[in-house]
Parts: sequence; C-alpha cells; structure tokens
Amino acid sequence: MQPKLLKYILDVESVIEEIEAIKQKTANNFHNFSTDIIIQRAVERDLEIIGEAIRKIIEIKPNVKITSSKNIIGLRNIISHAYDSVEPEMLWGIIQNNIPVLANEIKDLKDK
Repeated sequence: MQPKLLKYILDVESVIEEIEAIKQKTANNFHNFSTDIIIQRAVERDLEIIGEAIRKIIEIKPNVKITSSKNIIGLRNIISHAYDSVEPEMLWGIIQNNIPVLANEIKDLKDK
C-alpha cells in the first residue's frame, strides 16, 4: 500500500474513533448532542477531515469502494461553505447511520 494512501486511511480511522468517543460522551443521546454546540462543532470538523481524506484516497485509488464517497466529499463542502445549513439532526443521523458503514469499509481497505 502506498504510504500516502495509508496515511489518509489512518486519518479517517482516527477521526472515526473521535466520533465514537463523542457518542460515548453524549451517552449516545441526541438531546445531549443537540444541546452542546461544542460537541456539534467537533463533529463538523471531524466530518470535514473525513471528507478531505476520502477525496485524497479517491485521487490515489480511483476504484476504491467507499459507499457514498461523493456524498461524503459533498458534506465536507457544505460544512465548509454553507455552514449555516448544517443542522444537529443531520450530523446525528450521519454519525449514527453512515459512520459505522464507513468504519467497516475503511477497515477492509486497510486490511487489503
């Protein structure tokens, strides 16, 4: 595996671990999450990092299998440029539904 590719994979893995820690910190409860703006901003930043890392992974390995990679990259752009349209419900849905799928795909990619 190319060193740059591995670096981006490890970046995504690390950020997913941070998101899991955030879920634990909020007791995996939406109310706790939605009332803590600092935690929401942390998740936004983590999702930006994931989006940028996925973009770079695809540049290096265009045929990589990452579900919704275009949506992940698009989300990074939304958070960066249209931050006022980001709602806690959207972030919560992503960390509950999409991040576990991405975690499995990144693990599989790393194990190859």
